[in-house]
Amino acid sequence: MELEILDAKSSKPYGKVQVSSSSLSISDLRVLIHKSLKQTPHADRISLRLEPRGKSLKDTDSVKSLNLGNGDKVYIKDLGPQIGWKTVFLAEYAGPLIVYLLFYFRPELVYGKAASNAISLTTHIAAGCYTVHYVKRLLETIFVHRFSHNTMPLRNLFKNCSYYWGFTAYVSYHVNHPLYTSPCMCTVWAALAAFALCELGNFSIHIALRNLRPPGTKVRKIPVADSNPLTKLFNLVSCPNYTYEIGAWVSFSAMTCCLPAYLFALAGAFQMTVWALAKHRNYRKEFKDYPKRRRAIFPFVL
Repeated sequence: MELEILDAKSSKPYGKVQVSSSSLSISDLRVLIHKSLKQTPHADRISLRLEPRGKSLKDTDSVKSLNLGNGDKVYIKDLGPQIGWKTVFLAEYAGPLIVYLLFYFRPELVYGKAASNAISLTTHIAAGCYTVHYVKRLLETIFVHRFSHNTMPLRNLFKNCSYYWGFTAYVSYHVNHPLYTSPCMCTVWAALAAFALCELGNFSIHIALRNLRPPGTKVRKIPVADSNPLTKLFNLVSCPNYTYEIGAWVSFSAMTCCLPAYLFALAGAFQMTVWALAKHRNYRKEFKDYPKRRRAIFPFVL
């Protein structure tokens, strides 16, 4: 089978490629196009579509499932410079750890002589929570997560790092400030317990999701709870990892009674809700037997 490859923006023809099997996946087709037509962008930069302004084809689709035949046209959109997902995650998670601990261990660099004032126990606990959260994220990135795509646009590195690093500086400036006043310790201990539970829950969900996909594959299955009781949240929502993540930051905010922390939790909750709704729709579309009672992110609500 022969496919004609064109540029999505200008409709300029790149040439033609020979497809030996109709079972070829779109992911493999991108690689084949780059190898056959050297003038095309690298395979990781290529987005394939059936119309110049059509939707990008999924990597899991095949030539056969898309009803592509001999002589059909496939359009390429150059996604621009790319960077590895793991690299982006490591950068956006290592930054907050460094920024927060800079405020915590070297307050004199920020607050001057006022930094000699004694800091509260809550400030110490908050630093521990921040450290645990981002060390967990770094370790998960290295040892747990399996990414569906190898790369993402380079611009995401600057966008994501600005978000995480900037909010961390905003939060840590207030929590580590010499004039910071802690809420009552009953609130602190209760919020700390909730934070720890949510962090364990988030980690448990990530392990369960990892076990759904065999190494080196892009197999997709309906996520379900395993023997870990913290994964039972899968019975209620499609993205319990986001539910636990929001819970952790709301708990941190309550523990510190810090407005910037609440703003960070709110911003994160908004973005994760958008992601969860999209994933929930995809699950329901992809799996005909997907549990109907599940919500996207908040049990019984949304």
